[in-house]
Parts: sequence; C-alpha cells; structure tokens
Amino acid sequence: MKCDIYFKNYAKDEEVKEYIEKRVLKLEKYFPRDYQANVVISELRGLVTTEITLHVASTYLRVETTDKDVRTAFDKAMYKMEIQLKKFKNKLQSRLNDSIRYETEEEIIEEEESKIVRSKKFGVKPMSPEEASLQMELLGHMFFVFLNADTEVINVIYKRKDGQYGLIEPEF
Repeated sequence: MKCDIYFKNYAKDEEVKEYIEKRVLKLEKYFPRDYQANVVISELRGLVTTEITLHVASTYLRVETTDKDVRTAFDKAMYKMEIQLKKFKNKLQSRLNDSIRYETEEEIIEEEESKIVRSKKFGVKPMSPEEASLQMELLGHMFFVFLNADTEVINVIYKRKDGQYGLIEPEF
C-alpha cells in the first residue's frame, strides 16, 4: 500500500499526516493487496476540503468532503470511501459467484442497479477545444463531446466546480 498526502493552501502538519496514514492503512481490510491512495488536504475561506482517491484493482474510487476541521473532513471522507469500497467489493464478489454476497455486521449495502434511461445520437464535427467550450456554454450543458480538429480524436470538455474547464483526451 502506498499513501501520498498533499497539502494545498494548508500548513503541513506532521500530526495530521500520521493520523491520515494510520487511518488509510485500515482500508487494507477490504483489499489486502497493493493499492494506491492519494489524499489532498486544501483550505479555502476557512473550510478544509479533503479529497481521497484510491486506485484498486484497475479502478479509481474518489470522495471529497468539506468541513471547518481537518480531522472531521477527513473522517467524513473515510466514511464515504468505506461505503464505496464495500459496494465495489460486493460487486466484485457477485461477479465471481452470484450466490456469494459480501455483507458486514455493521451494515448491509444494497446494490443499486444502474440503468441507461436515455440514449442519444448526434453528429460530431471537428472543432477546437475553445469552440467546444463555447458550444457547451451556448447549450447550457456541463460537458460536451466533440472531435478535436488538431488530433482527430473524440474529446470531452467539462465545466469544473471552480468554474474552469477540463479536457478529457483518450490515451491509446
């Protein structure tokens, strides 16, 4: 298990770092094999945001919480991460053997079925990411799929929580 802890706009605190490492190590009970954990602690306007990203079995799990206290924000994030890990492990178990279900004594997580409720087809035309962001804004969407004119590959542009834009480019 590897755990990387980053501090953004927050004074690096060794006591908090040790607390985080100790708590993240407890996630090994769900997946004893190697996994990668990244924890980002940032502060903005008196609120501490904790982001935890786990790379487990070729899957990424991510949670984010905000609170006034760093430990409270981290504990909330860990609680959410444990729920995600239980769901993920439950899905893996059910794929291996439909008759085996993973249940804990504290709580039984009911698996929610994901259903595609709508399908949509549309033509894509080559455009630059700047044109795509303008088109996305005109449509009032949070993301936009387009054919990048420079690379001739399908890309996705999306609006981030901070109001900036993100670009997803596939890597082959």
